[in-house]
Amino acid sequence: MTKTPLLITGASGLVGSKFIKDWSGIYDFENLDRLDPIEPVDILNLAQVLHKFQNSASKFVIHMAAFTDVSKAWEQKGDQNGAAYQINVVGTQNIITACQKTDKHLIHISTAYVFDGAKEGLYTEDDRPRAIEWYGQTKLEAEKLIQESEINWTILRIDQPFRSDSFAKVDIAHRIIEGLQSGNLYPQFVDHYFGPTFIDDFARVLDCVIRKKLTGLYHASAGEKWSDYDFASLIRETRSIASLPIKKGHLADYLKTMSRPYQKNTAMSCEKLKLELDFKMKTVEEAVGSLTSPPAPLP
Repeated sequence: MTKTPLLITGASGLVGSKFIKDWSGIYDFENLDRLDPIEPVDILNLAQVLHKFQNSASKFVIHMAAFTDVSKAWEQKGDQNGAAYQINVVGTQNIITACQKTDKHLIHISTAYVFDGAKEGLYTEDDRPRAIEWYGQTKLEAEKLIQESEINWTILRIDQPFRSDSFAKVDIAHRIIEGLQSGNLYPQFVDHYFGPTFIDDFARVLDCVIRKKLTGLYHASAGEKWSDYDFASLIRETRSIASLPIKKGHLADYLKTMSRPYQKNTAMSCEKLKLELDFKMKTVEEAVGSLTSPPAPLP
């Protein structure tokens, strides 16, 4: 079976590595990585990006590389020379330019942090973004650059991703498991909400986007709204973890201890995407039930 060539950035991250692990039998992944010993490609170097694109038969590029540390990004607020802006905005512009010159379809991974978090219900693709911190602002600016370009594009917004297996960068679900098992789980907010993204399913979404050549903006999380406390309680019950009772926390109290803004709700509706998928995504309960192993320690 001939594999389909596929350009990808951020392949070594939490999401990208799972996609490669699960779909390496279908796709021949061509990674853009500045640490590659044979052909290093820094997305901040347009010449390197363009050379890679020009020498690839791939018709698609999945752009996952991003500066995702929200707190560190906030420390760089307004600094266009900072790593967050350079990677999330300038790097994305270089990918766009290379797509324009080589006629490739860009699949860009974005975030629910483009919203202000003030909505009570699920955010839809029709809701107007309003980022309230620097990470979200840089990701929103990247979205605008893509939408204003003349390339074929797909933007997929996700929120709080977690995967069935463990990974060096501990995701939200495995971090909770680790905290429950050690007895050191910090208080979980009862008044903060998010929409978990099951990476195993998201990898299938990426494959579907490529096969069906979907274009446009889609929300690609679970389409559910969970408080931190309820999500942690679900994990405790599903995993049958004998632990101390989970302590309840409140977002308002937490905000008194920090300077950066914090969205109250980032849960998104995925009804638009579900109309296009040719498979059924797992519910959050089903996804938590599929966790296969304990978390791996950080290297």
